[in-house]
Amino acid sequence: MKYKRVLLKLSGEALMGEQQYGIDPNRLEQYAKEIKKVVDQEVEVAIVIGAGNIFRGMQAGKLGIDRVQGDHMGMLATVINGMALQSALEGAGVYSRLMSGIQMDQVCEPFIRRRAVRHLEKNRVVIFGAGTGNPYFTTDSAASLRAIEIDADVVLKGTRVDGIYTEDPEKNPDAIKIDELTFDKALSDNLKIMDLTAFTLCKENKLPIIVFDMNKPDNLFQLMSGAKVGTIVTQ
Repeated sequence: MKYKRVLLKLSGEALMGEQQYGIDPNRLEQYAKEIKKVVDQEVEVAIVIGAGNIFRGMQAGKLGIDRVQGDHMGMLATVINGMALQSALEGAGVYSRLMSGIQMDQVCEPFIRRRAVRHLEKNRVVIFGAGTGNPYFTTDSAASLRAIEIDADVVLKGTRVDGIYTEDPEKNPDAIKIDELTFDKALSDNLKIMDLTAFTLCKENKLPIIVFDMNKPDNLFQLMSGAKVGTIVTQ
């Protein structure tokens, strides 16, 4: 395998599958099988998952909810998604641990860096829930931060498109796919890959980002095997 330790960032919306909200059990099962394929090759996998399928902290203002309160609600929703993914992984025969940035001992372990690394070394998938544990930070930022903390080789951003385009391919079918680019080029062209805080964290720590289609069968395995899948952002 090309990478030894990776941080896989999944969006909450991806878990909806063909549904309008919530969690699609078929999509959950598919992701578990894809992750198992690389774990069976002794790749160490950590995961951060969003919560857009349940609740977005930034929607709070529209509901008359304070932003900080709303962000905490979003963090709790990521734990719900993490529990669902953990169940699917263990159903597929993959050992896993769910760690939270907010302490909730009856549900999951608190995030402790050394403990997380030890779980990975024992070939357990580690799911990081509750973002960074702080409001005003997205799950993209949590993914970048956790990847740096566990010394991951790369951040894999699993989406429903097969890489980075000059424009949104779902809105403009003439958008051109980019196979490789630098952090500086992405910034100068204002390409929306991750939020700026998350992107800057990766740039300053020389941590590559690969954006790829997680919904295509075998894509994750092919990427880990060294095939050119998606778009890579490097120094």
